[in-house]
Amino acid sequence: MTGLAAIAVVIPAHNEEAPLSAALASVRRATRHPAVRSVRQLVVVAADACTDRTIQVAVREGAVVAALDARSPGEARATGARLALDTLGVDPAAVWIASTDADSEVPSRWLAHQRVCADRGWDAVVGTIRPQGWPPVLEGVMSDHVRAYATAGSTEHPSSLHPHVHGANLGVRADAYLSVGGFPSRTTGEDHALVAALQAHRYRVLRTRRFPVLTSARLAARARGGYADHLAQLVGDAQSLEPKHFDADRATTH
Repeated sequence: MTGLAAIAVVIPAHNEEAPLSAALASVRRATRHPAVRSVRQLVVVAADACTDRTIQVAVREGAVVAALDARSPGEARATGARLALDTLGVDPAAVWIASTDADSEVPSRWLAHQRVCADRGWDAVVGTIRPQGWPPVLEGVMSDHVRAYATAGSTEHPSSLHPHVHGANLGVRADAYLSVGGFPSRTTGEDHALVAALQAHRYRVLRTRRFPVLTSARLAARARGGYADHLAQLVGDAQSLEPKHFDADRATTH
């Protein structure tokens, strides 16, 4: 097994100038962990059809920008990964690709944990998320959601195994990533498709609840069918059940 020589963090972004600084600051903290200082590191923001200041924010925060106009999270992640690998010029077997989102904040030990997993022979790490920033009117809905999310999965190993897949908390060795075709060019579900392909090819995929990534509880989705749409559906269900006590208009602000 080849040891890691480089880590690339890939972040797709579509008009994310508001949350991107915090996302990149959290990644920067993660890159400074002693466990990853010995490897080359590259942070790529894949700016997809951005009409705001996303690119300027990314450059200001020290990220490399891959600009595209696909309006596809799958294509954005794939484009970012391609640029990272081309820029690093390292044997893919020695490169780890970590994926997160522009509205998310990774913990300081996020990359260190993924490197430890890679050193132990795991080909991919599939982590969890923790929503943050919902308005008070959503407290009941979100409390139920967080509880259901935390208990989903294996009853035999509830502290580790889980059924979730999020592009906001995902890592994969580049050679395994390339061998299954990488992120597909899809408008939704590219993260699920990649993990399914890795499992189908019998790569070692670790599902872990350790070091969850904080992600926005916003309801205005950047990508259809993603986490924001899922939360919006939960809000809609709650509204239909309790029409006299739930104000959906207030719930959509973030």
